[in-house]
Amino acid sequence: MALIVQKYGGTSVGTTERIEAVADRIKRWHDKGNDLVIVLSAMSGETNRLIGLAKAIMPDPDPRELDMMVSTGEQVTIALLAMALKQRGVDARSYTGSQVAIKTDSAFTKARIEAIDDAKMRADLDKRRVVIVAGFQGVDPDGNITTLGRGGSDTTGVALAAALKADECQIYTDVDGVYTTDPRVVAQAKRLDRITFEEMLEMASLGSKVLQIRAVEFAGKYNVPLRVLSSFTDEGEGTLITVDEKTMEQPVISGIAFARDEAKITVRGVPDTPGIAYRILGPVGDANIEIDMIVQNVSADNTTDFTFTVARGGLKKTLAVLAQVAKDIGAREVTSDDNICKVSIVGVGMRSHAGVASKMFGVLAKENINIQMISTSEIKISVVVEEKYLELAVRALHTAFGLDQAAV
Repeated sequence: MALIVQKYGGTSVGTTERIEAVADRIKRWHDKGNDLVIVLSAMSGETNRLIGLAKAIMPDPDPRELDMMVSTGEQVTIALLAMALKQRGVDARSYTGSQVAIKTDSAFTKARIEAIDDAKMRADLDKRRVVIVAGFQGVDPDGNITTLGRGGSDTTGVALAAALKADECQIYTDVDGVYTTDPRVVAQAKRLDRITFEEMLEMASLGSKVLQIRAVEFAGKYNVPLRVLSSFTDEGEGTLITVDEKTMEQPVISGIAFARDEAKITVRGVPDTPGIAYRILGPVGDANIEIDMIVQNVSADNTTDFTFTVARGGLKKTLAVLAQVAKDIGAREVTSDDNICKVSIVGVGMRSHAGVASKMFGVLAKENINIQMISTSEIKISVVVEEKYLELAVRALHTAFGLDQAAV
């Protein structure tokens, strides 16, 4: 039969009852003759609880010690699941990230996977044993425990599937697949049967919370078929994320993503000289602040305005960096606005359809929504608008592009 990697998130293993339900599901898959590697998150809320404890002692916790501490959350769930499977007569063994070993660099709290030793897992699989691995964690060259950052369990699952050349990586969450947009915003949102890696990557980077972006990147790079399923129901095939984009009647737009936590910064009266973009954005990048959209206005009087967006949480830090930069380059002023959001339409169908951008802008104009910034790629168009118009914009675009009636 097949070699399948299954990853279960925090809500799926949030209580002992839910862990028992996961064990029942795994037994059904195992009884069909499948080889299984299971990746688990900590119980929902546990990682936040542990971080809270650390911050009570040290407001800005030491990264190495924080990783040592938060990695314990997954140890609890993997051991409990192994016990639950043994109770059901299924041989199982749990491993921490360092025991596998999932080898990472030494960037504590946001480590990157460099290699995976699959010998122990393969030996167990050969004995028809279910292998249970702690998600979100690994070990650096010096033997220190590292964690992969928020959502790192998805990345662990995909990385293990790539290393083992698994037939499929199944991500079990509290939703039953990838939707055209957030159903909490648009009641008519529909589940997609399939979506390409490219589209999912754009959706994840633009605010869709179903999958962690690094996991999608990993899956696309190593061509690991990904399937998103609900851990609370056995019904439905979920959403398959794949390289293949050859589907009949490919819709122009597959989904609409949005991000609320954006902030806009404008540096006004900047000298219009070569290298000025680097002089502004270089120090921001050096401060480890991620920049999203960038717009430079047309020059007037040999000066220009330079606008870009950052995550809202990084606004204060960015303004502190720019205070000195503005003095150094002789800019007139630095202004900011944290009352914005980003709305994006995504679809590989854009490659073969003209007029998508004009249709999007027309829909927003009809709703009297002013567009502050625009960014495009081959398969996405993003706009920045005032935050109070977010839900109106998403609903209007969802209807205009025919997603309310999307076939499922």
